[in-house]
Amino acid sequence: MRALRYLPALTASAFLIASSGAMAANYGAAPQTSPPTASTKSPSTMKTTKVRTPESIQCSQEADAKGLHGKDRAKFRSACKTALKAHKPIPNPTKS
Repeated sequence: MRALRYLPALTASAFLIASSGAMAANYGAAPQTSPPTASTKSPSTMKTTKVRTPESIQCSQEADAKGLHGKDRAKFRSACKTALKAHKPIPNPTKS
């Protein structure tokens, strides 16, 4: 019978220890908030687009039409833009 007299105190102590451990585990966690909406984004986090020259756009369209991809596309676009700026004819692509 004497052991039952200490049971409520032991139960309360066990509960306090368990709950303090749970609180300590969540202490460093970030507070739960709703995700930001599109209107709350600052201008610095929004993606900015570069202004493309007409030569770049034309060379990209021609590379698309010729079905170029990867290194071949990059080489063609570079040569194409150089030629257009120098007012020379656009080179033919060579697939490697």
